[in-house]
Amino acid sequence: MKISIEFNSFKLAQVFTISRGSRTQADVLTVIISRGKYHGMGECVPYARYGETMESVSQQINALPAEFDRTILLQLLPAGAARNAIDCALWDLEAKETGISAWKIAGLNKPKAVETAYTLSLDTPEKMNSQAAKNSFRPLLKTKLGGGEADIDRIRAVRAGALSSRIIVDANEGWTPELYEKLSPILLNLGVEMVEQPFPSGEDEALLDLNRVLPVCADESCHDRASLKNLMGKYDMVNIKLDKTGGLTEALELKQAALNMGFDVMVGCMVGSSLAMAPAILVGQEVSVVDLDGPLLLSEDRKHKLFYDAEGVHPARPELWG
Repeated sequence: MKISIEFNSFKLAQVFTISRGSRTQADVLTVIISRGKYHGMGECVPYARYGETMESVSQQINALPAEFDRTILLQLLPAGAARNAIDCALWDLEAKETGISAWKIAGLNKPKAVETAYTLSLDTPEKMNSQAAKNSFRPLLKTKLGGGEADIDRIRAVRAGALSSRIIVDANEGWTPELYEKLSPILLNLGVEMVEQPFPSGEDEALLDLNRVLPVCADESCHDRASLKNLMGKYDMVNIKLDKTGGLTEALELKQAALNMGFDVMVGCMVGSSLAMAPAILVGQEVSVVDLDGPLLLSEDRKHKLFYDAEGVHPARPELWG
């Protein structure tokens, strides 16, 4: 089994901004695992928020032994970007070698197209209104927020631009308990359905005592199954991202465990190509929210890219993954 690593960059259709900064391209790490004439591929996005870089993730991958499988991989690497790329490549390799789709190997039902959110970049209320108006045909908009009372003007602007779209918001750890209590009734009146990660991970104990009138989703606070016990009583929903779980294998387990514990489930993504979204679509079947819009934010993508239409994002063709 041979593992190769490639660094790829995909230009974004426009500048993408969250509270932690802006970017003009998606920088991803691609893994190709080869065995004989077959090749499996996986993609990850090393994330500085979790102390990851292209170099650190490459080092983790290069330190792996010559032979292992998905089960052993769970012990070899922690949850994170490196394990994600390897795990997804192993799923793809097995599908290519056996001629059996990844969803069948996983024991899942045949995947269908799923409705996905479309993310509006953090900006001035005027520019966010323009973004919303251009995307008002989309059924679900996810709005990045920056913290502070200016977020009220941003959401009012988005609602004015997209009167019929459902709206969820992502605070990216930028709120305080006082701000949550102040903003929640206003956002509810504007039709906002949920907020992602209002408080910093590790500083979210206040959620235990808050009246969560606006449902709260754990993003930075939820990585894998081990995270769940600390989320009880604080969060209503968990956001599963393969770059956090360390791949499809753990993501499927996390999804089932979260549902069993009474959480709603969201399936999200980093800003990446169709290759990163393809395995996540399997996790995104029959969940409350899907946010797999990475390719929609790009001006260039993989060959055999995913297909998006009014039904949402469709499962990958085997030429892409799985």
